[in-house]
Amino acid sequence: MKVVLIGAGRLATNMGKALYAAGHEVAQVFSRTQSSASVLASVLNSVAVTQLYDVVNDADVYVVALKDDALEALLPDICRGKSDAVVLHTAGSMPMDVFKPYANHYGVLYPMQTFSKEKELDFSKIPCFIEANDDQSLQLIRVLAESISGRIYEMSSDDRRYLHLAAVFACNFANHCYALSAEILAQHGVPFDVMLPLIDETARKVHVLSPVKAQTGPAVRYDERIIKKQAELLRDNPPVKELYELMSQSIHRIMRQGE
Repeated sequence: MKVVLIGAGRLATNMGKALYAAGHEVAQVFSRTQSSASVLASVLNSVAVTQLYDVVNDADVYVVALKDDALEALLPDICRGKSDAVVLHTAGSMPMDVFKPYANHYGVLYPMQTFSKEKELDFSKIPCFIEANDDQSLQLIRVLAESISGRIYEMSSDDRRYLHLAAVFACNFANHCYALSAEILAQHGVPFDVMLPLIDETARKVHVLSPVKAQTGPAVRYDERIIKKQAELLRDNPPVKELYELMSQSIHRIMRQGE
């Protein structure tokens, strides 16, 4: 297929490389900054553009990989003149019908993964969730998705909101807990890398156990003596102390439900 990438960030970089490796023609890469567009375009044997009026109108599909606020602001210009093409976005929380006033054929291809430009991932293992406003568009998006991933699921915009919420807990909030751990360790001269074996083993466990069964720590049995002592260590940081207490209560509640 002839594809145009609207965006040159982390997701666009990884998906663009996967599309190119799968044999698709990535005709153009759009970014509002020349350097970002040029770096990715050079990797994809593509053309960098920084103005939406320079984006060609004859591609089969336009993959919009922008931040949510930029996506909504630029949609009229992105979709203009592309009535025969499929325009899709890659966002977890944005509804498909954001395209409705501007495009005839549209949909979603949401890869549920955290991306960086520096680390290449095996895209074939990334779950991708698709949706479209008509059967023709859905078929095209499915073919495109199946060319880069072996895990494709149809999902409505409403259900995808909850998928994205679950991903925030599993990824963004978990990573923030790493940051809090690093902060506590740094205050006492301990490098964060001492936590890596623990983090790795915890992640491995949920490949074979449910998260509830993999849970350990004082909150499982709600050991109030230990919980109070640890909370007291956070007395100079009330927001984190409150977070510790709420997390401990939440862990115990879920464990009780599973009994």
